[in-house]
Amino acid sequence: MTKEYENILIEDPEDGIRRIVLNRPNKRNALSNSLRKELFSALEEADQDKQVKVIILSGAGKCFSAGYDLSSDVSADLPYHTGKTDGFWPRHVVEGAFKIWDLSKPTIAQVHGYCLAGGTELATACDLVYVSEDAEIGYPVVRSMSPPDNQFFPWLMGMRNAMEMMLTGESISGIEAVEKGFANRCFSSDSLTEEVISIARKVSKVPSDLQAINKRSIHRQMEVMGMRTGIRYGTEVQALAMHSKSTQEHLKELNKNLNEALSKRDSEFGDYRTKDKKD
Repeated sequence: MTKEYENILIEDPEDGIRRIVLNRPNKRNALSNSLRKELFSALEEADQDKQVKVIILSGAGKCFSAGYDLSSDVSADLPYHTGKTDGFWPRHVVEGAFKIWDLSKPTIAQVHGYCLAGGTELATACDLVYVSEDAEIGYPVVRSMSPPDNQFFPWLMGMRNAMEMMLTGESISGIEAVEKGFANRCFSSDSLTEEVISIARKVSKVPSDLQAINKRSIHRQMEVMGMRTGIRYGTEVQALAMHSKSTQEHLKELNKNLNEALSKRDSEFGDYRTKDKKD
């Protein structure tokens, strides 16, 4: 029997398949700590449930997730402990990504619409990523604040693709996400859910004890190449960026008026929240 949650939905579309749905559609599924606490609880519950063979993460409404909830205090009510010395937030985010990475059950990210900033970090922590053609995937935070908390881009997309995303903050479509290595496959919006279920069905047919080893066979190779260490080092670079003059000025603008600050950030590029105004 699964728990009742306020910010996520729990569904079992088929035997062996657990779907966790981020359910703050009016906030573009912004990742508040309240939501994240429920998410990690649900993931752990699914990982311990012998009837669950594979886990799908998706978002309700028009998008997967537009990122962390900047209107909330991210230092309050953490879903798991992280020491609050300088740079605690990127370390906290990375620890959460590795919690998903280290689950025994395979996890699948089903991405549509916005998948931005913290949303990209959540998706890439999963073992498989499937996207809709019209998905919009990016990390606009690099324009005004810092590089990612979880610096996965070079590992997934290579140096040139990662550098372009970091230096422009521009988004990529679902089709581009597959071409550049962010995602496994791309489907039409209408068929995405059905296609992900079809893939999850195949994954669920392999015994869970074997899947746990299959996952680790890939993870261990990435770890030998330094992925886990490199991403942890990246948290210190992110923390350093938070002390820059530009970031400090942007944080003041965020505290004064969140929407205006984000619109100002993207207005010169004419994308994300300012796209319609440009058109």
